[in-house]
Amino acid sequence: MPRLLGNVLLVGLLCASAAQAAEPLRLGLLHTLSPAPFYIAQERGYFRDEGIDLTFRFFEAAQPIAAAAVAGDVDVGVTALTGGFFNLAEKGTLKVVGGALHEQKGYQGSAILASNKAFQDGLTSVDKLAGHSFAITQYGSSFHYMVGRIAEAEGFDVKSVTLRPVQQIANMVAAVTSGQVDATIAIASIAKPLQASGQAHILGWAGDLVPYQITAVFTTPAMIADKPDVLRHFAAAYQRGVADYRDAFLRLDAAGHPVVDAQTDAAIPLLTKYVFTNDPDARRKILDGAGYYDAGGALDVADVLDQIRWFKAQGLVKGEGDPAAMLDTRFLPTR
Repeated sequence: MPRLLGNVLLVGLLCASAAQAAEPLRLGLLHTLSPAPFYIAQERGYFRDEGIDLTFRFFEAAQPIAAAAVAGDVDVGVTALTGGFFNLAEKGTLKVVGGALHEQKGYQGSAILASNKAFQDGLTSVDKLAGHSFAITQYGSSFHYMVGRIAEAEGFDVKSVTLRPVQQIANMVAAVTSGQVDATIAIASIAKPLQASGQAHILGWAGDLVPYQITAVFTTPAMIADKPDVLRHFAAAYQRGVADYRDAFLRLDAAGHPVVDAQTDAAIPLLTKYVFTNDPDARRKILDGAGYYDAGGALDVADVLDQIRWFKAQGLVKGEGDPAAMLDTRFLPTR
């Protein structure tokens, strides 16, 4: 009995020691489906396996996450790359270290959505957007960038589109369904039901027209300098989450349709803890809204550099620094 008691105490001490050794890390992210691989990695204990005590800090918009990292309120962030983000990174306060959500050909991520009125009046394809109004959250947002890239791809001047900043994504959608603007961009889980219910029309998918790195993982130079090992362990856990996410949601059959099977069913409850909680339509929304992640959380370096150049060309990023200095590719792969 004393020996058994001693073993129990030893196990308890070892567990307590492991708990004490876990490195606290705060991740800033949006409370949306977009960071799904992080939810999976957290729920399956991958961060804990790497000795990290990860805490999610949720935000309502992209820019505050970047500002929180600069202020030291989060250690790592994942969100959309915007003009505001690049302005902070230009000052040397942020570094992009990995990829996250990627608009990819063949995967339905962000839809170009037209109002019923505009569609009836002739806006029946993306190349006809010139001369129409288009809702975005704000100038310098990822939506602004998408419109610019779509204009380049379709051969019309982005200045021929009347941009209407409406601050919030919900306002963008409402502006189209009410006919206040002609078009906008909406994620698949929103766009598909709107088309199915006859409230709007999908003209095309951003990933088919302009594949690009929509969100990315970032941190601060101080975090990189002071805790590189912690970041390596964080990256390893994140990569396991990405692998599980890809297995659950990104496999396609011979016809190019998503494969939905036991792996998918096992992952959905891990996500509904964070998004669409208690929503009877959660499964459909997750299946419709699962966006593309590159294997290993790889970063599309060429595209990020193109984004920086585009924002600079629009006068939305003011500095003259080297765009490559905003990246650090030591922790996660590149594509």
